[in-house]
Amino acid sequence: MKSITIADSLLRNSRKTMYRHYARIGWLLVVLAGGRHVAVAQAVHPVTGRHIAPVMGVNGADWLEREERQREEQPEKAILAFNLKPGMMVADVGAGTGFYSLRLAREIGPSGIVYAEDIQPGMLEKLNANAVAQHVANVVTILGTEADPRLPAGKLDLVLLVDVYHEFSRPQRMLDRIRDSLKPDGRLVLLEFRKEDPSVPIRPEHKMSVDEVRAEVTPQGYRFEKVLDTLPWQHIIFFQKTGAPPE
Repeated sequence: MKSITIADSLLRNSRKTMYRHYARIGWLLVVLAGGRHVAVAQAVHPVTGRHIAPVMGVNGADWLEREERQREEQPEKAILAFNLKPGMMVADVGAGTGFYSLRLAREIGPSGIVYAEDIQPGMLEKLNANAVAQHVANVVTILGTEADPRLPAGKLDLVLLVDVYHEFSRPQRMLDRIRDSLKPDGRLVLLEFRKEDPSVPIRPEHKMSVDEVRAEVTPQGYRFEKVLDTLPWQHIIFFQKTGAPPE
């Protein structure tokens, strides 16, 4: 397929067609006009040397709600693997428009709480509007920072990162703060597009291998539990909180 620039796409296609095209050729949008939180330069992770991906701005929010996402990611199958129970307290870090947050909220029921965190106010506005439209009342939105998701300390059964960890500009600090938010037996779950599979049509900086994830997460006070590859394109990688990382 002939490659095209974002500017060319904007000129030639409608907005809806443009996002579908990006999904087919593996683009994760980097919207430079999305606000002050959008990164342009690529930092390098100190442990694995991978390039940290830029954050999608709020102007790319439609990509998170694209029609194809249900088929490409099968979120219901992923949520089933989390083994959630009614009344649990769960966080969705980097929640965006709430694609996963609202599904999690329905799964744990009205006695549970989903803390939906994002660093962009515009994303949280869209998430809140989606929650109202879908009559979901047990979601609490949190405006975090690039170094702290501002989650409640020691209260969470599970923290979910869906295709977002690879965008953390301060990943070690974020993992420390997430660990602090988990209960003693709390779990961290990452969904990441499989870097090991060249057929997954996503840009390389927005994909991670299991080895990369394990090398970066376990030193921050987590024990690797398991990986599931039951989804079409993504790893589901489970970790258990173990305590503070070594000095």
